[in-house]
Amino acid sequence: MWAVIVFLTIGLYNMFKNPQGSLSSKNTIIFSEFLSEVESGRVVKVEIQGNNIRGILSDGTIFTTYSPDDPNLIEKLSDKGVSISAAPLEEKMPSILGILVSWFPMLLLIAVWIFFMRQMQGGKGGAMGFGRSKAKMMNELKGKVTFNDVAGIEEAKEEVEEVVEFLKDPKKFSRLGGKIPRGCLLVGPPGTGKTLLARAIAGEAAVPFFTISGSDFVEMFVGVGASRVRDMFEQGKKHSPCIIFIDEIDAVGRSRGAGLGGGNDEREQTLNQLLVEMDGFDTNEGVIIIAATNRPDVLDPALLRPGRFDRQVFVPNPDIIGREKILKVHAKKINISPDVNLRTIARGTPGFSGADLANLVNEAALLAARKNKRIVTTQEFEEAKDKVRLGAERRSKVVSEEDKKITAYHEAGHAVVALNVDSKDMILHKATIIPRGMAGGMVVRLPERDKDYYSVAEYHSQITVAMGGRVSEELIFGKDKITTGAGGGRGSDLHTATALAREMVTKFGMTDEMGPMTYGENEEEVFLGRSVARQQNMSEETSRKIDKEIRKIIDNGYNRAKKIITEKIDDVHKLAKALLTYETLTGDEIKDIIDKNKQPTRSEDLEADKDNNSALGSIGLKPKIVH
Repeated sequence: MWAVIVFLTIGLYNMFKNPQGSLSSKNTIIFSEFLSEVESGRVVKVEIQGNNIRGILSDGTIFTTYSPDDPNLIEKLSDKGVSISAAPLEEKMPSILGILVSWFPMLLLIAVWIFFMRQMQGGKGGAMGFGRSKAKMMNELKGKVTFNDVAGIEEAKEEVEEVVEFLKDPKKFSRLGGKIPRGCLLVGPPGTGKTLLARAIAGEAAVPFFTISGSDFVEMFVGVGASRVRDMFEQGKKHSPCIIFIDEIDAVGRSRGAGLGGGNDEREQTLNQLLVEMDGFDTNEGVIIIAATNRPDVLDPALLRPGRFDRQVFVPNPDIIGREKILKVHAKKINISPDVNLRTIARGTPGFSGADLANLVNEAALLAARKNKRIVTTQEFEEAKDKVRLGAERRSKVVSEEDKKITAYHEAGHAVVALNVDSKDMILHKATIIPRGMAGGMVVRLPERDKDYYSVAEYHSQITVAMGGRVSEELIFGKDKITTGAGGGRGSDLHTATALAREMVTKFGMTDEMGPMTYGENEEEVFLGRSVARQQNMSEETSRKIDKEIRKIIDNGYNRAKKIITEKIDDVHKLAKALLTYETLTGDEIKDIIDKNKQPTRSEDLEADKDNNSALGSIGLKPKIVH
């Protein structure tokens, strides 16, 4: 556009400067030659304008020349009978270069201003498009997602499927007087699939689907957010019925006047406009709002009331059945070995979200590719699971033989105690002395099923297992030789045991001394953008009783672990020697070593890994590129 304007300006300038076709560009001669032509009588007519002379020869040739100040020139021309015409010198028009030089600072200032305005407003609509909505209409042809791609959150999927079904067949619901929810709020922890669920709605619904982020409303200019909300709903009305998806709505929907996240008049005005558009005097029929957030506690109550967000759909972390379904969805994109048991992997990933599981499958595929394998085996899934949970293996770390021995006996103590406590729901999965993340080694136990409730006995068993490593070091190497392996920061043995005991005493009321009460809850408040803990009043005597009960529970677990390891000391020695030899042992291998004194046959496993590279022909798989 700017190039067209420049060329038009140059053309107009040239046209007005010389509309009849300038003579100055035709047959310019030097002054001495001009005098010769005059003397020879060939010059018929001249036009003098200042020092510029234009004339016509006897043969019709047009010429131009420049004359110095010659006082006898007119006389010479008159003597030869040349027709003379004269005109005053015109004001010289400025050149294009002169115009550009003089106007360059102003043009540069205007260009910079327009550039910054477009940057601050995302470039949409230019400098006059501040108040336009940034909502984008989804294109079904680009990465279409359907409900078949969503697994593990069946209840949430049913809730939103009803919205899609209403849009496809509204008479089915309206014949009984029912109305579709005007708003649907997806609530859940990060990574559980809220945005994926919205994309599936976009793929399934045969109506226009707009998507926008909560942070796209509020800008630095006052009134822009409210204007964008109005424009967004205007677009929705034009394409009614339609769905508008607002991701991370807590960016604009925070409670007004509560000080949460800092007060902001512009954000509150934007929220007010959103409330009015969703359910005001002028209702927007046919425009359904779907929003997602992982912080529903900070949203304004007016936004959550029926009539605006009529339905709140909780999208939780999947249970073991849901995790298995999610793994199956992602496993379709890669080549996996037939012996991979996704149920076992699901059991070993409690608390994983859908995003975590997708990352787990991708990491397993990357590990297999790094080893030049053509299919992904159980070994890669196990390594990927440990990598996602704890970090990559630190095989390059130099560990002395003494430290390696201490780690082996430490982990052997955990494993032996885990096999002998009364905990039927937890199955020993593996033990390793390979450093990973901040841990020097680990013992992994898998739950048989996801649990929401834990008994007093289960808490005592977990504390006993946590103390098994320290007790093993003490009994094998002596009390003066115990190490810091059981200590450290969050997640260490001592921290885990203390946290469990504190929960039993202060949170769940599981002790006779303190009774069924909660003590010392630290309630966090947000003040000026910072999280501040508010301490409840608690007497010193109560604090001493709590500390005494915690110490009593931990001592009980310590003594119980000591008794088990003392009785099973031979099993600890067997397991520690096997860990020093093989570094990693599965649950079945640990049981074979202890019960049958049978050592692992790793040579067979190596042959099985070699067979995996040629297993494609037998199972009919084709290699794929993993993204």
